[in-house]
Formats: sequence, structure tokens, C-alpha cells
Amino acid sequence: MKIKSEQELFSQSQSHLTWPSREVSLQKFQDFNPSRYAKTRNFLNGHISQMSPQIKHGVIQNRELLSIIRDKFNFVESEKFIQELAWRDFWRSYAYNHPDQLWTDVEEYKTGFRPNDYLDNLPDDISKGETPTQLINYFIQELIQTGYLHNHARMYLASYVVHFRRVKWQEGAKFFLTHLLDGDIASNNFSWQWIASTFAGKPYIFNLENAYKYCHQTLSIDPQQNVEIDGSYEEISARLFPNL
Repeated sequence: MKIKSEQELFSQSQSHLTWPSREVSLQKFQDFNPSRYAKTRNFLNGHISQMSPQIKHGVIQNRELLSIIRDKFNFVESEKFIQELAWRDFWRSYAYNHPDQLWTDVEEYKTGFRPNDYLDNLPDDISKGETPTQLINYFIQELIQTGYLHNHARMYLASYVVHFRRVKWQEGAKFFLTHLLDGDIASNNFSWQWIASTFAGKPYIFNLENAYKYCHQTLSIDPQQNVEIDGSYEEISARLFPNL
């Protein structure tokens, strides 16, 4: 099966969405505080830059943001944000040197399952945002409707797809690239591999308690509508990875 290019995936649905202009974005970035970002970035209502679409499409360069930050803040205040800029460059560099690994497992799954134990296609209830889990449906609908999703929400959604529903990470990566305005293929695909454990030492999972901590000030979360992700990490790990 031919794998569609990043541009082909993007053009399927989100090319009609827009983002603020370069001038508006740079003006808005003047109010960005990297120290506040470091403290609140994992919360859905946290202080984030939302500059990734402009970076992705070459409207604004990493080095421009870095220059602005360095002129206004010291390294201790800005370290975490600078690290995130560096990760984007790292993934691009890694993809340049290992293009064959963009769509293939870098390593084996550390989940006790083999690749053929995972579904080849994304289930319809996931693609439509009609899963049994309320929180996941929030994220899917936001992704589809806005072309954007908070990074922590991306991690939760990716974990749900790969581990809770046992779907191959490649299918989730394609789903994101189809909808994300900032869908950089290197950052996207290798991040999915990190979640899946094919480019990490262990799988990334989450539970309702963790989601409530970082999401409840933005979203209404009903435990009865999030049974799939409810439980301690030990309980969920035993349920998801019985072969370990």
C-alpha cells in the first residue's frame, strides 16, 4: 500500500483552515513568558506559544523566536522553551538521516505484543470522535474542527489509540497529519513512536486521575463516561499489557 505524503494527508481536510498572519503572530509572541510556560505547559489552559503552525510552514523560523526570547529573558527562565525548539530541530535532523524510519518501527514494541497484534486501520469510532471515552472524544472533535490540539492532549490521544485500542501507531500518525495545521511529519511520527515504545524504553500511558489534574479546569470530566481510562497505573498497565 502506498503511503501518502505529508502534504497529501494535510490537503485532505485542513487546508481550508487559517492561522494568524506572521505580523500578528510575532506581535502576540511579544507577550509570551517562557518561565510561565515551563510551569503551566502541561495544563490545557496553560501558557503556550501556539507558534507551531507558523514554524511548520516556514512563516516564522525557530531562530527568530530564539532571538526574541534571548533578548528578553535569561537562560534559566527560557530553558524549557528553548529545549522544545531544539526537539523540533532534532526530529527533523533525525528524519533527514533516517528517512526510512519515518513510517517503520525504529525498535520493537516494549508492550509484550508484536506488530501484527495491532490493528491496521483506525476504527470508525475513533476517526469520528465517538469512542466510549468522553475525554478522548473532546480531543478528537477539537482536532477535526480546529486543526490544532494541545501537546498533552496529543499524548493522551496517541496513547489511547495505540495502547487502549491497540492500533498501529502509523494509523494514528496519519490521522494527525490529516488534520493538524502544524503537522510536521518528523515531530509527529517520532512522537507517536515514543508513545508506542518503538522509539522509547517503555510505552506511555495515562489514567483518569492524571487527565483530571491537567484538564479539569478546561473540560468537564465525568468518571462514568471515562471508564476505559479509570484506574491506577498498576491496574491499567496490567490490563493493557498482560504479557509483560
